[in-house]
Amino acid sequence: MPWLLKSEPDCFSILDLAKSPKRTTFWDGVRNYQARNFLRDSMKLGDRVLFYHSSCDPAGVAGTATIVREGYPDFTAWDKKSDHFDPKASESNPIWQMVDIQLEEAFTDLLPLPALRDVPTLKNMELLRKGSRLSVQPVTDAEFAAVLKLADKLGLRAKR
Repeated sequence: MPWLLKSEPDCFSILDLAKSPKRTTFWDGVRNYQARNFLRDSMKLGDRVLFYHSSCDPAGVAGTATIVREGYPDFTAWDKKSDHFDPKASESNPIWQMVDIQLEEAFTDLLPLPALRDVPTLKNMELLRKGSRLSVQPVTDAEFAAVLKLADKLGLRAKR
């Protein structure tokens, strides 16, 4: 199953992922129970990811990644020095989960949110629902393919 993961680029961008050792990092800091449940119960090794830059102008899809480690406790939750510290979490009661992702492809430019709204196949995509703020979202195979097709059409991907 494909996914969409949101990150604010001034916090962690797709370029940061590209610079990470082995182009891989843990996806930490998720503090929403529904998103946590997706990380813990639904994301599987090899699942593909749309890497989405949020809270920026413009917001949009920056590239793709792959899940390379399934859900495990988010240790940043019990690290008092971490921005993601949660006093309710501990090693014995981890509460929060994370996965590891590896960069597949960084687009040459952002695929902006308004361009996604113009694609009929994406009309029911969770990202495009009014009020949708979830940072971890399931994506259908058809939606994932439509996003890549649009990125190809706009020349945002390496020639295939």
